Amino acid sequence: MNGADLLCETLLANDIDICFANPGTSEMHFVAALDRQPRMRCVLGLFEGVVTGAADGYARMADKPAATLLHLGPGLANGLANLHNARRAHSPMVNIVGEHALDHLRYDAPLTTDIDALAWPMSNWVGRVETAETVGARTEDAIRAARTAPGGIATLILHADAAWNPTSAAPPARVTLPAPVAPDDRRVRAAADALRNGRRTTLIATGLALRAPQLELLDRIAARTGARLLAQQSNSRMQRGAGRVAVDRVPYVVDKAVAALADTEQAVLVGAKAPVGFFAYPGKPGSMLPEECRILELVEPGEDIVAAVELLADMSGATAGPAPRLAPRMRPEPVTGRLTPDAIAIALAHHMPADAIICDESVSSGRDFFGKTYGAEPHDFLQLTGGAIGIGMPLAAGAAIACPDRKVITLQADGSGMYTLQALWTHAREALDVVTIIFANRRYQILHGELKNVGAGEPGRNARRMLDLDNPELDWVRLAAGMGVEGASTDTAEGFAELLRTACTRKGPFLIEARI
Repeated sequence: MNGADLLCETLLANDIDICFANPGTSEMHFVAALDRQPRMRCVLGLFEGVVTGAADGYARMADKPAATLLHLGPGLANGLANLHNARRAHSPMVNIVGEHALDHLRYDAPLTTDIDALAWPMSNWVGRVETAETVGARTEDAIRAARTAPGGIATLILHADAAWNPTSAAPPARVTLPAPVAPDDRRVRAAADALRNGRRTTLIATGLALRAPQLELLDRIAARTGARLLAQQSNSRMQRGAGRVAVDRVPYVVDKAVAALADTEQAVLVGAKAPVGFFAYPGKPGSMLPEECRILELVEPGEDIVAAVELLADMSGATAGPAPRLAPRMRPEPVTGRLTPDAIAIALAHHMPADAIICDESVSSGRDFFGKTYGAEPHDFLQLTGGAIGIGMPLAAGAAIACPDRKVITLQADGSGMYTLQALWTHAREALDVVTIIFANRRYQILHGELKNVGAGEPGRNARRMLDLDNPELDWVRLAAGMGVEGASTDTAEGFAELLRTACTRKGPFLIEARI
């Protein structure tokens, strides 16, 4: 057994049995070790942003980490944007980044970089493996760091000679994880007391609090105390649809968020952060809450949010209170005429199969998606958590691999889709059951709005050259075909509804270019 074999065995001993990869020369001994492990599924991404984004989507749906394999510092750098998103989502992940052999570092070969410095801003833990004898222990450290609540990014830097040298280290064992940290009774009691003090209160939730059991308890708490319940603006995973609590998110647009929260006298944060603007705007506040609003945090990072919600329900008297308010099944008839984002949402509410997984990177075009889909079939909703675009199609790849029996539907803006177009090839190669809907408005529509929001006025010729995706126009059907994915294009609501109906009743990858 060499160091690479021991690394594989340690991953498998801890139920990490998938590796999203884009390897290079320094990682070839690990590739060979993976080749000797039929239990390990290896998925190739043609760009490292696809690799890290897919590992994020997998973790969100499987509730356990995948491994990634990246080539030296530049390979890691290519995957950093989606590692940023995954870190914000608290997705557990073990990144394995190859490094030169120890005695080769002194030559300063062309690919030599400071991998630690690249890794730390997007990682919760970074470690190096310099010898084959230490591979097992360091891999266990990485797994422990990734799986410690609420979940994190562990980056393990593997020197090539640590992979190829033999080792006599003991066989791997399952890592002992730290027990969940119990919530602080005093903090939960303070939140319960606040909910009874008669002041206008907003509960803002994220993470596991947006899964169906906890969300139902939060709705009962809100009904019992007269509080309002909202989700954080960006969330790793929400359970929505018919038979589940219909909850809105804090709006993205500053003016709308400020208006929505204007009467909030106190906010109870259920794993969430206090809502702030994505960016600073001249003359507008950075915080979406009123200045005098009292803020109470139900849990600190790493505390057991499920136990905290249960304890809050008990202290608030909600356990014996009214039943949760669940959305009825609503199946609106698809509309006709010109294709719009609303028409797309209505068609989804009609045709979406039960237990679908929605991966949303529609950016500005999908902001009103929730209003049309409260009563759609029950589904999981995954979204961009860190603001770094280019995650939609990779996220869908990971989610589809984690849940092969569920339909995955990607809501993908055309501009951000071009960042990780290569994910379509992975959809085809792995025969993933993913429907990709491209919101093809042929521009960075969000940036047209942001130009006005910051007070810079209407775009002129140079601004339009930087914000529009025309001349030449993107042809998504041909792009998808080049990646092995069948596709079709439409600019009518009825045409879209028919394409969606067909795509939802067949297996395998399919792309719809929705020309809005």
